[in-house]
Amino acid sequence: MSVQPAPTRPDVTTAVRRGAARLMRQTGAAVLHEVTLPDGRRADLFCIGRKGELTIVEVKSSIEDWRADAKWPDYLDWCDSFYVAVAADFPQELIPVEAGLIVADAWGGAILRPSPLRAVAAARRKALLIDAARLGAERLARLEDPDAI
Repeated sequence: MSVQPAPTRPDVTTAVRRGAARLMRQTGAAVLHEVTLPDGRRADLFCIGRKGELTIVEVKSSIEDWRADAKWPDYLDWCDSFYVAVAADFPQELIPVEAGLIVADAWGGAILRPSPLRAVAAARRKALLIDAARLGAERLARLEDPDAI
């Protein structure tokens, strides 16, 4: 019987991000990974619902990752709902009530606490949706023709 090594922090991040993205797709959202917002912050998952609602999911792989990164309030101005996604062994009480809570692994996830809803201003929503559409189109174009200028 061999002992499996403990997953590394990058392994946990990848698994939680994948499971959270799967969960968001199951809700009907389109999901973009690693989206730079107008203020320079980078959202781990930027999700667009069927009616244009905007959700940001911040993935945290460990207590150290959570404590070292206090930028989550900066995301609130850029989304209607905000979630923190963590692995099942993460101490959930660390996640503030201003954020929704997702627990995920590589195969999927569950919303354990819904996010409080906020309303992004119409002009900001339009700009974010245009930016997301352009980003998604550019990423697809690079996959289809990586040698293009």
